[in-house]
Amino acid sequence: MKKTCEWPGTDEQMRKYHDTEWGTPLHDDRKLFEFLVLDAFQAGLSWAIVLKKRENFRKAFDNFDPVKISKYRKTKLEKLKQDAGIIRNRLKIESTVTNAKAFLVAQKEYGSFDKFIWQFTDGKTIVNKCKSLKDIPVSTPESDAMSAELKKRGFKFVGTTICYAFMQAAGMVNDHITSCFRYKEVMK
Repeated sequence: MKKTCEWPGTDEQMRKYHDTEWGTPLHDDRKLFEFLVLDAFQAGLSWAIVLKKRENFRKAFDNFDPVKISKYRKTKLEKLKQDAGIIRNRLKIESTVTNAKAFLVAQKEYGSFDKFIWQFTDGKTIVNKCKSLKDIPVSTPESDAMSAELKKRGFKFVGTTICYAFMQAAGMVNDHITSCFRYKEVMK
């Protein structure tokens, strides 16, 4: 069996996510928005909870289409607050609409959200050399800068820890442990 990071444990969905998505450099605006939304919903919860509800989130939030989400009105928000398939946190649901609007502004200003968000790592993946889970940071100066800029632009649920989790998921940082088979794979 291949050596892997410890955090997915034995959960099949977590392992698949780790083995195929987490840490892979991502440059697709829709996927970047999806991770931004999901990481905001993760605040205070475990990633396993969010991942188990991911398909429900896709359905509930129009496949993470920021244009559609930016136009959500009170009736749609009320419907989302009653949807047991997602995390029914009023502030997080409402912030998704706020974030969609801010996302579209940044996208228009920079030509893509990808160009905007990757500026925090100078357009390349920061490669860490963590030997174990305890070596992985929860925030960095880059996530601090990203958080500050996103907040300045009106984004919600974008503290430095959430931004760092987003950076890990989107491959802006390679935090696979050095003995994990994905450590070298994501650098190709």
